Amino acid sequence: MTRNKSSAGPWVVVATVIVGFFCIFGCVFALIVLNRDNSGGPGGGNVVVPNTDPTSATLTLAYSPEKAALIGELVDGFNQQKLRTDDRETMQIQLLELAPDLMVEEALSEAPRFQALTPDSSLWLDQLDRRWAAQQQLEEGAIAPSAVGESVRYAVSPVVIAMWDDVARSLGWPDQPVGWETIQQRAAADPEFRWSHPSTSQASGLLATLAEFYAGAGKTRGLTVEDATAQSTIDYVGNIERTVKFYGEGETAILDRIKAEGRDFLDAFVVQEHLVVNYNRDASAGGSPELVAVYPAEGTAWADHPLALLESSDLTNNQRATFRAFRDYVQSPEAQKVVLEAGFRPADLSLSLDGSPVSLANGADPSQPQTTLQVPGPAVVDVVQNVWQFTKRKANIYLVVDTSGSMEGEKLDAAQSALREFLNQIKGDQEQVGLVEFSTYVNNIDPLDTLGNNRADLERSIDNLEATGDTALLDAISVAYDRLQQEGDPERINAIVAMTDGRENASSVTLLRLRETIRRGNNSGVPVLVFTIAFGDDADYDVLQTIADASGGQMRQGDLETIRQLYRLLSSYF
Repeated sequence: MTRNKSSAGPWVVVATVIVGFFCIFGCVFALIVLNRDNSGGPGGGNVVVPNTDPTSATLTLAYSPEKAALIGELVDGFNQQKLRTDDRETMQIQLLELAPDLMVEEALSEAPRFQALTPDSSLWLDQLDRRWAAQQQLEEGAIAPSAVGESVRYAVSPVVIAMWDDVARSLGWPDQPVGWETIQQRAAADPEFRWSHPSTSQASGLLATLAEFYAGAGKTRGLTVEDATAQSTIDYVGNIERTVKFYGEGETAILDRIKAEGRDFLDAFVVQEHLVVNYNRDASAGGSPELVAVYPAEGTAWADHPLALLESSDLTNNQRATFRAFRDYVQSPEAQKVVLEAGFRPADLSLSLDGSPVSLANGADPSQPQTTLQVPGPAVVDVVQNVWQFTKRKANIYLVVDTSGSMEGEKLDAAQSALREFLNQIKGDQEQVGLVEFSTYVNNIDPLDTLGNNRADLERSIDNLEATGDTALLDAISVAYDRLQQEGDPERINAIVAMTDGRENASSVTLLRLRETIRRGNNSGVPVLVFTIAFGDDADYDVLQTIADASGGQMRQGDLETIRQLYRLLSSYF
């Protein structure tokens, strides 16, 4: 597509009056894949070579993370054919992994790195087209050209609630219907019950949220804006969302933690069916507890995995030919068998699921889902995605910021930029955020308050950060932790996001004492997740890991290039 530098920015504001008195706006941001090995991999890995050849037949394809193995195998199979264009150029596809919402962002930029995309749902193609049309400056009555060219779906997977087998049976499965209301009632009655679903920037999270809105409206088709904004629907969805433990980075990150921590991590979580199938296939040899796919009784939707061409003035005729050849390849019987073997259901409905991995032995039921929900129109999807910001479980978050002398210069600049980015990602003003700044001592505390009240104060504190002194990390985390326990708010997600570039050398609190305080407080008070970020090579990873583990949080490594992305990633938990 031709890029118009004078056009409006890529952000589209969606406004809808809810219950007659407030306005919903903004786009939901989510995960980003960090620190991947760029040395290669299936289909060329994440190595993207800029195209300056007008005869190039190499097509860069952006794909969503949950189907890395499948798309890698399909691309390898295609590339091995060494097909040629009419002018004898070899057709090749190289891969770029991106979260679906980031595909949309980059496709709207001046110079996207890809010419084709395969997100987890056609919902993203609709969003891309609408946002592209909105940012064009056209005469009244003119119709913007589509940003999305040819498209086809080649794999599908229903959205399910994955549960450990005994957990599902305790809810009445498989003899009784289990759905969103069952989950809500169990979580409300049992504080130990832990479940999660991704944010609405993932297809599984958005489709699950749509299913909740459908259930609240008592429908399976034809959801309207009026249905989605009815107070009874909002109350229904809000009751469910308030029982979510946290949201998180997406399906693949959840499965990684499930593999590492097992049932201690979550009792239930929302994913696509193929991820349950493949978990069980991988786990069966080791005798791990099996997951089962529960198809919500109220109905569910399908992730349809489209393959689409991104229209652009830079697209060569040979790249278009490569796309069409790959489009035909992924629909071929040979490729559809690969899709089925990967745990997806094929787009070719004539293929039988008998004898496939989609089986009861792998936790999936080929006869389900019995009720398929109709995906509503784009306007309703926008409203649901935005109303979710107001119905989702809210958070209390303390940002713990290292301003010791070693942070002076580029590190502090990067940290300030990251903190601003973090606040920008939290769109709802109902979230409560505070800030604890530390060096030799705890120097400044911005108390916890709703962003509607203190966003400007936090931004000023971030702007005024100065680097000096030693590193009292443990004291700072202890202060933030104590304040969250004093807040004593079990209805919200309580979390600390702490970053340091150095080693603890000034605290009065010991690591052992802080670890025990966190463990004891999380068991007897409100659970507080601590996310620690090791900024640079000099940070004490063992200390940061110990603190994160004590709380059930995570430790992440960041550097000058990734620190802003890390903060953006962590914001998806809240």
